[in-house]
Amino acid sequence: MDNIAGTKSSLTWAVHISVAALVILWLIPTIGLLVSSFRDRDQITAQGWWASPLPVVQNFAVKAEGDPEERDGLFVLEGNVFGTDGSGEVQRFGGRRAAPDAFEPGVLGELTRDRTLMVQANGDYIYTSPAEIKRAPSIYFASATPPEFSLANYEQIMSSDGMDRAFINTLTVTIPATIIPILIAAFAAYALAWMEFPGRGLLIALVVGLLVVPLQLALVPMLKLHNQMGVGQSFLGIWMAHTGFGLPLAIYLLRNYMVGLPRDIIESAKVDGATDFQVFTKIVLPLSFPALASFAIFQFLWTWNDLLVAKVFLPSNSESWVMTVKIADDLLGSRGGDWGILAAAAFISIAIPLIVFFTMQRYLVRGLLAGSVK
Repeated sequence: MDNIAGTKSSLTWAVHISVAALVILWLIPTIGLLVSSFRDRDQITAQGWWASPLPVVQNFAVKAEGDPEERDGLFVLEGNVFGTDGSGEVQRFGGRRAAPDAFEPGVLGELTRDRTLMVQANGDYIYTSPAEIKRAPSIYFASATPPEFSLANYEQIMSSDGMDRAFINTLTVTIPATIIPILIAAFAAYALAWMEFPGRGLLIALVVGLLVVPLQLALVPMLKLHNQMGVGQSFLGIWMAHTGFGLPLAIYLLRNYMVGLPRDIIESAKVDGATDFQVFTKIVLPLSFPALASFAIFQFLWTWNDLLVAKVFLPSNSESWVMTVKIADDLLGSRGGDWGILAAAAFISIAIPLIVFFTMQRYLVRGLLAGSVK
């Protein structure tokens, strides 16, 4: 009886569990990135984000400063690896960079050239050498540090030179590159949906075929065309590029939606003497808002997060960088191992797309499913 309309399937619990599992799996990387954006680089290197609430065991190196004393033919240095306050606990120690945790606290460590080193758990050390100590030796030790969370990574990103300009450049690229294809595609979709003219079916087939053309295939030919037109590597050039790459999906999506609008409304308007332009602007366009919003979400997210097209169609100087290029060429290039900085930069770059998505997401499903059921 599970297949009778109106009855509830007995496998609903399985569907709920599957959806919850997929949501959790999807959120795990995002949560890890968010936690890492508040952590210090050294703690990120020493311990995974899932153990961030726990103390982090890190390796440190200090110089055994002070004046050595001569005792029984040996030169001796004494002190504390934590400084004057002596706060901390040594878990292991060593005398070489290659083996910073070779010995347990309180054990006499045998070093090269008959030297010895002993470090207590509280940080007190005794370093001995048969030869005169002319340069302060290094002492390596491992100690647990409490977890640290701060906004330092975000402050560094926001105060980074050129980030404000990159944010403005991203808006300069994204907003026109979202509006222009919507305007063009809306007119084209109405013509393909409600106007009779020769070759309409061929044009619809061409639009569908353009959906499968790889973007990378058209980058070089389009850049050459832009250079011949005099708009190569400029904001106008990247607007045209995003418009060209976005039009097939926009026309296909809007045309499917407009075809599903009630025919009686449009025919009644034409009987009353309305022109195609009046029907489009007064009736079809307001009714097509869900589809327009759906495509606007896709196009905005695509252009905001784009790196490849921006690298090709914008000048290479830092004055024209968008946020993705700023992060990739500047932050990632100079801070390749600073994952905290990169995680904070990623969250700053997705803030605006998240606002746009959650503001307009109620139209997303309605626009995507338009025309799928007759």
